[in-house]
Order: sequence, then C-alpha cells, then structure tokens
Amino acid sequence: MSIYIRWFFSKTLRQAVDMRRHVHKLMRAQCDILSPQAIEVIEQACRELYQVTETASDQKKLLEGMATLEKVANQWLKPYPHAGYRENIEVFLVAIAVAMGIRTFFLQPFKIPTGSMQPTLYGITEEDLRNKPDVTVPSGFQAFVDSWFKGTSYFHIVAKADGELKGVSAPIKLLLFNLKQIIYIGDESYTVWFPPDNFPVRAGLADKQANGMLIPHTFKAGEDIVKVKVISGDHLFVDRVSFNFRHPERGDIIVFETKGISMLPQNQFYIKRMVAKGNEEVKIGNDQHLRINGKRLDAGTPGFENVYTFGKEYREGRYFGHVNAEMAYKIGKNIPARNFPDEQATYVVPKNSYLAMGDNTMNSWDSRDWGYVPRDNVIGKSFFVYWPFGERFGWSHLTTQ
Repeated sequence: MSIYIRWFFSKTLRQAVDMRRHVHKLMRAQCDILSPQAIEVIEQACRELYQVTETASDQKKLLEGMATLEKVANQWLKPYPHAGYRENIEVFLVAIAVAMGIRTFFLQPFKIPTGSMQPTLYGITEEDLRNKPDVTVPSGFQAFVDSWFKGTSYFHIVAKADGELKGVSAPIKLLLFNLKQIIYIGDESYTVWFPPDNFPVRAGLADKQANGMLIPHTFKAGEDIVKVKVISGDHLFVDRVSFNFRHPERGDIIVFETKGISMLPQNQFYIKRMVAKGNEEVKIGNDQHLRINGKRLDAGTPGFENVYTFGKEYREGRYFGHVNAEMAYKIGKNIPARNFPDEQATYVVPKNSYLAMGDNTMNSWDSRDWGYVPRDNVIGKSFFVYWPFGERFGWSHLTTQ
C-alpha cells in the first residue's frame, strides 16, 4: 500500500513523519554548534525512522522507531530556552511576513480619506444633531452594533455648568488611532474617547473655512456641547495584481502615489477615477461633460453613471458632473480648475500618464488643477469594500447603477 494512502488512514504514521521532520529541522538549525558525531548519529536515526515509515505498516514498529529517535534527539540536541515562546514568536513572524506579502503584491487595505469620490465611495461624514432634540443617541448594544457593523458613532456631551468654550486639545494617539481629546468649557473639561480626525470641525466647535479656528460660544448648563453623528469612511482593498497585466481603462477607480506630483503632498496615496490616458485631448464643456478627443462622455459611459446623473441646474449638496473654472464661477463655487479655465480650454495628457478626477467634482482637488498622474505612480484599482457593512459593501460600487 502506498505511503500516501497509509499516511491518510494512520495517525501514528502521520506523527512519525512529523517527528522525523521536526528533529531534522532542529538538527539543521543547530548544525553549527553540534559535533560531527552528534550530527551523524541524529541523521542515522532519522534515516532509520524514514525507512520504517516507508516500509512498515505495523504500528508497533512505528512506535519503536519514534522512541529511538526521541532518545537520540534528547541525548544530542541542545535544549532551547523558552521553547514555547520561541515557537509562538516564529509563528507570529511568519504570519506577519505572509500578511505583508499579500499587502504588497495582492490586496492592500485602503481607507477613503475625503468625500471627493461621493457618491461612489465615501470618506468620513458627520451630521450635527444639536438642533434636533427629537433624535435619541443610541446606547448599549445598539450603539455597539451601529459602531462595529455600520461604522456609525455618536458623540454626545452636555454642559455641566455655564461656561465659555476655551479650547480643544490635540488628539492623544495610540498607535494609529486617536485615543482621546479634551474639550475645555469654563472651569470644566470633557473627555471625548476615540474621536474621529478633525473632531472639533465635525462637532461644530470649529470653522473649517478658517483653518479650524474655534467658534466662540458660551454654553449654558444642560445645553448640548457636542451631539454629532459620525459615519466612518469606506474601507476597501486595492487590487495590486490586475495592472501588472493591463493598463488602467477609462472609468477605473485607481489608487496612486503622489510622489513627483508637485502640487500634492508627497508620499501619500490618493484615489480617483481615471478619465483620460496619454495623448488624449480633454475638454470640459459648459454642459459639465468631459469630451475626450471630441467625444462626449455621459451617464451611459461605464464608470460615469454617478457622475452624470444630475439635474440641469446646480443644487447645493447635489452632484453636478465635471466643471471648469467658468462654470464654477457662475454657480459661486471655488473649484480648482487651473487646467480648464473655460469651456474652450483643452488639455493634452502626456504620454504614459493619466488624468484622474473625483466623482464629487464640485468638491474634488484633482487633475483639473494639479495635472496628470504618471503611469508608474498607479499601484492598483479599487476592488472590494470590506467595511462598514452597508450599501457599498462588496463590489457594489463598481457595478452599473
């Protein structure tokens, strides 16, 4: 009977095979500190057990061979101090190496940082509830479910006494996470645990347009200082494999490094939609549609369903297609469009480069201002939203609406 078949049915044979491999591994690890005699004796014992596993089907002979090898190993191998710790550390390091390999070559986790890809993908969003007394902040099990599964957290702080807003501390971090932040009202202090980034602005205590300066306010005892609902941004995996076999196609959501793009912070990762490739001529008409080599893109173009499903007139809080500086001026929005100052402006994408734009083009800092993305900067494409568990979970953000 083949050893493979016997191995499948015999637990003792499996133990013997594993024992021989383990002893041989230890011997090789210690070969620089073992004497030649010790190495020879251990190798001989391993060969003998190997021969038994190859030929013997008698469980008694297998047990005798294992006992002999165990005796030889105990006599000649050097004992490892803290063997249990060493083995656990080895397993841990192997697991880290495998995880890093997967992250580097296959799937890299990525967190959407801003709202520039709405409504396809979302960064952190918030809703100030201070003027909504009918809204009840969840607690207990419901708060746990909302936070861990839906990515929705609530922060509710009520003033203990009258006092003026004096300041908000910088967040105290634990590894990559914000651990806590302290709000100072009059003589009282209030601790916010695990606050999101830019918490004072999200909570309505600071002005985003004024670089985060605090908004002066005097709170009365019992008044809501903070009552805000914060929804975590989408967390997704980046496919780092596909672009090894093909170049990005128009409509792909790409992730790229900012290295070498002069107007962007360096050594960061951005996510945008690829709209044009090298040597193509791009123009934005006052109908808010891109034209690639004279061909107009619309909602029927794969990947642009969310971008071009808008009304004829701009409405605050709605999405409005691609805009140039002229259209942005007409509707009173300060939109970066240095490369498209008006409807006559054209941009020719350099060879081996791409133009990338956010789907939320009314609030996206993208190729309309800082230009092209070198092909070598692209690391992959959006693949799978793994958290939170909502309408965009999975591949839904990649499908046609």
